[in-house]
Amino acid sequence: MSHHQIAIVGGGTAGITVAARLRNADPSLDIAIIEPSEKHYYQPLWTLVGGGIFKPEESGRDEADFIPYGTTWIKDFAESFSPNTNSIVMRGGETITYDYLIVAPGIQLNWDQVRGLKESVGKDGVCSNYSIDTVASTWESIRNLKEGVALFTQPAGAVKCGGAPQKICYLAEDYFRRNGVRDKIDVIFTLAGPRLFAVDRYREALEQVVERKGVEPRFRHNLVEIRSASKEAVYRHMDTDEEIVIKYDMIHVTPPMGAPDFVASSELANEAGWVDVDKHTLKHTRFENIYALGDASSLPTSKTAAAIRKQAPVLVSNLLASMRHEPALASYDGYTSCPVVTGYDSLVLAEFDYSGQPAETFPFDQAKERFSMFMLKKFGLPALYWHGMLRGRA
Repeated sequence: MSHHQIAIVGGGTAGITVAARLRNADPSLDIAIIEPSEKHYYQPLWTLVGGGIFKPEESGRDEADFIPYGTTWIKDFAESFSPNTNSIVMRGGETITYDYLIVAPGIQLNWDQVRGLKESVGKDGVCSNYSIDTVASTWESIRNLKEGVALFTQPAGAVKCGGAPQKICYLAEDYFRRNGVRDKIDVIFTLAGPRLFAVDRYREALEQVVERKGVEPRFRHNLVEIRSASKEAVYRHMDTDEEIVIKYDMIHVTPPMGAPDFVASSELANEAGWVDVDKHTLKHTRFENIYALGDASSLPTSKTAAAIRKQAPVLVSNLLASMRHEPALASYDGYTSCPVVTGYDSLVLAEFDYSGQPAETFPFDQAKERFSMFMLKKFGLPALYWHGMLRGRA
């Protein structure tokens, strides 16, 4: 058994950013990060990897390079929480105790919730940007398709960056057009929801993109099965429960997602399985010394790295205040950002808060497609991530 002043579960975007900010604020803090992975990936780049702009390996760095100096790295999986005894049991059997706990293990990809998907993804025209093991198959599928049906899916429930499933659809359509095969390919975007985007300002802009590109949106379609042998995608209609079968030549699947099992089954979770925190202070609703941020939290905003960039300073400020027995005054307003790539030279930069109101950074209309914003996505944001966010400086 080992004890640490602050234990952080998860060494992804949220865990590393918070650890770096805590160390910058007070280098004497005793912090442990629980993270089994040797590699750290900038996952927003996977859209561009799937579109052939970057290679998969360009999205990754060694995890060791981003563990803040003086922080203990526990290379194991967290298995269960015991908040009443301030302890966590590791998969390897060790127990870690803490004074304060930060829960940031990210989101879980539930490949097995779509029948046939786990066995077929990565081959025979079934691809997905959502794993380092499958993202190369997306570019392979797009560049090899000369005719037929290109199908793109978005499941029911929360996913990493709500706009991401349609980004790869727009990139693929642009690639087909630039390579003279667009007329022979039907591009269909299926989604379980009733609209393309939650915020009206950006939804209206994306509806124009869909219309201009000739992409066919099919709403309230939730993928339930892949029949790879016959190249059929089976859907359930969200309103009528009707079964709908669409034949495809390539299909990009966004898998269903949810809170990690060890979180969902714990005392920390709400009914939906997410870590139950106050949406402004990021402190747990029942346990005073526990905080959460990022994709595994109950925060009712899009699950993006940009959201974490605004959540992290709030959490750090309130945690340090708690350690000094002072009130938590920092407040998170739900800010998130979703850079929606609409082609190889255009992007709509959606930024908004809890109220669904735009919270834009730049002094121009961000609902318009812009080349400058595409370049920000391609070069600016990765640099900000690696050199700013993960170092606790941005």
